Amino acid sequence: MSVRPPVLVDIKFNPEGVARVLKTAFADRGSINLADPVDRARDLRAVEYALLWKPDADLFSRAPNLKVIFSGGAGVDHIIGMAGLPDIPIVRFVDRSLTTRMSEWVVMQCLMHLRGQYAHDIKQRRREWAKLIAPEAAEVTVGVMGLGILGQDAVAKLKVMGFNVIGWSRTRKAIDGVETFDAGELDRFLAKTDILVGLLPLTPETTGFYDSGLFKKLRRDGALGQPVFINAGRGKSQIEADIVSAVREGTLGGASLDVFEVEPLATDSPLWEMENVFITPHDAAVSEENALFRHVEMQIARIERGEPLQFVIDRAAGY
Repeated sequence: MSVRPPVLVDIKFNPEGVARVLKTAFADRGSINLADPVDRARDLRAVEYALLWKPDADLFSRAPNLKVIFSGGAGVDHIIGMAGLPDIPIVRFVDRSLTTRMSEWVVMQCLMHLRGQYAHDIKQRRREWAKLIAPEAAEVTVGVMGLGILGQDAVAKLKVMGFNVIGWSRTRKAIDGVETFDAGELDRFLAKTDILVGLLPLTPETTGFYDSGLFKKLRRDGALGQPVFINAGRGKSQIEADIVSAVREGTLGGASLDVFEVEPLATDSPLWEMENVFITPHDAAVSEENALFRHVEMQIARIERGEPLQFVIDRAAGY
């Protein structure tokens, strides 16, 4: 029986969790974990499959015979721009757990802005009994930008909560019961939106996309009074100085941010202390290691059965 080459793993998050799960993952072929000092010195020329999240810059020269790259997360922008990237399939991570976690975060943030949670928190700390009257979800339109697997699940769950939900994507997506818009209808989409939810991938077109000009096009006469910006897509899609200015000037009534231009967010960023701004440390939908490795095992099994890979990105589009 021929020996199957090990799976190469170069993941720059939770090294303890990765090492623990790798003890039982890929049992039929083993793995090379570049976070392990012993494994770092190994010859990578026989490796065919690599699971990567922000990998070493010299990885592709060390592993010249790769057949497939698996991303350690839903995004692939950390791989796309690397020097020496081979012309092979890149597979993004798609998993029920990751999708559900993202939708939980999006729904939570929308509800906190709907029900004035920041104001309630202030009153609680002051021991003030002060009731707030909030609009119903049905009075508020949530506009979701990015209608892939994550975006469509968020749309469905926001609708369950009663929000009026619309969607935008570069090319129009058909979703039952949801008004959708394409790239040429951006302004019309924004004009209807009270809460803007960003779930876009990072591409040259979406870099710096959420800026002051875009925020000014959001609906200003809705039930919330002022629009809200929520982003759990990619930090480099937003201009944080513009978010700060928009909140200070009242162009935005608030924001919820899980991703940032530079992470971790600098301790002197004004975003930390701004009113009605919620900050989370890029943990809206973390990649759970058991699910991640199970996903890779399933895709490798598909290859070896002669079946097509799932969730392969479009290299030209960047996602």
